[in-house]
Amino acid sequence: MHETDIIVIGGGTGGYSTALRAAALGLDVVLAERDLVGGTCLHRGCIPSKAMLHAAELVDGISEARERWGVKATLEAVDWSALTATRDDIVARNHRGVEGHLSHAGVHVVRGSAALTGPRTVRITPVGAATGSGTGAGAGADAGGEWTARRGIVLATGSRPRTLPGLAPDGHRVVTSDDALFAPGLPASVLVLGGGAIGVEYASLHRSMGADVTLVEAADRLLPLEDADVSRHLTRGLKKRGIEVLTGARLEHAEPYPDGVRATVRPARGEPRTLDAQRLLVAVGRAPVTDGLNLGAAGLTTDDRGFIAPADWSRLETAVPGIHVVGDLLPPPSLGLAHASFAEGLLVAETLAGLSPQPRPVDYDTVPRVTYSSPQTAAVGLSEAQARERGLDVVVNTMPLTAVAKGMVHGQGGMVKVVAERAGEGTGQVLGVHLVGPHVSEMVAESQLIVGWDAEPSDVAQHIHPHPTLSEAVGEAFLTLAGRGLHQV
Repeated sequence: MHETDIIVIGGGTGGYSTALRAAALGLDVVLAERDLVGGTCLHRGCIPSKAMLHAAELVDGISEARERWGVKATLEAVDWSALTATRDDIVARNHRGVEGHLSHAGVHVVRGSAALTGPRTVRITPVGAATGSGTGAGAGADAGGEWTARRGIVLATGSRPRTLPGLAPDGHRVVTSDDALFAPGLPASVLVLGGGAIGVEYASLHRSMGADVTLVEAADRLLPLEDADVSRHLTRGLKKRGIEVLTGARLEHAEPYPDGVRATVRPARGEPRTLDAQRLLVAVGRAPVTDGLNLGAAGLTTDDRGFIAPADWSRLETAVPGIHVVGDLLPPPSLGLAHASFAEGLLVAETLAGLSPQPRPVDYDTVPRVTYSSPQTAAVGLSEAQARERGLDVVVNTMPLTAVAKGMVHGQGGMVKVVAERAGEGTGQVLGVHLVGPHVSEMVAESQLIVGWDAEPSDVAQHIHPHPTLSEAVGEAFLTLAGRGLHQV
């Protein structure tokens, strides 16, 4: 039986951030990962998809250069093999970077499947050689076998794409978000099921690459968890690009055939429609992965959706003392986002290290949410509807990006929407900031500070935004709410 301070099961963003922070605090850490450290985000999700979306932005730029700016440029072809080689190189370099960080920190990484055998014990079955080294209990020990955690165990096994009954992914005609990027070649047409962030991003990517795209969402609007005005502006932008958007629509039947998929979709109004596409992308959410963990041996259970709910959200600790959960295993209000997982990992590592005072819990209301489509969306805090549902009296201001010079330069439309609490005759605490338009993913960090620090518009209005930038629209929106607007009345 080997001993260590902390055993982390799962090496994705939540798991490796826990391991790195715990090691930095002087704890001995064993990290068990049966695939590759970095997890879905690095190898199949965030990083490769954003690399591809950057390539898509370059393709769109050629059309804009020709049609809007008089630059006589043409797109000869997209070399798919060269594009994917660049994507894979970016992933590989990031992967080596994570491995290097873990090794330098002294985290003992074991490539193996881990199963709980008790509240503080784990059995690791190796699937390859151990990597990494350290000076703690794990260093030089057998890669697998029985382990005891003196301080605690962290579950960070992530999630997998949900699928639909009777529609098995084959990696070619029917794909999920995990394999869509790695399917062979560029399809001429794509049917995307699911209008959340993943579905919207993949619809946008394939349209940029020349595919005919139909995007189907069962809810009455795209990004149904975001502000309604965000959904409206996004839908307008996607339709302008030639993407057919069907909301309030449900898949009734789909049948793969040798060259594609034929699907029957029932729209919100009218008769069912038959749609043919070379590829069908299922993006209907993700499900937590707990198979093989042997949760019952430690006295743990999942809820009816497969999540492991913490008994104490301030510590992300389960009902079994010493067992903590991070990442996609957590139910809402956790968001299933990589950057939220980083924050959860830091919290759990510092909790297990016994830092005093106790680390602040993750405030999920202030975690930024981004959709990297064209146009992009970014938001932090409450939507207008959510604020009103909480019984708050709110003040709302919306500023179009085209009202500032840089927005006109980009020419893609978009908006800034601020939701704040009413305070007497004035405006109080900012509750939410919502952005749609080009590059707004790079603008949302300021909004997180504003919402997270309970700022009021008058606090933000005293800060000067550079001219000409898209961020001026953010500054102007707050100037107006503070009663000092220049270009907006």
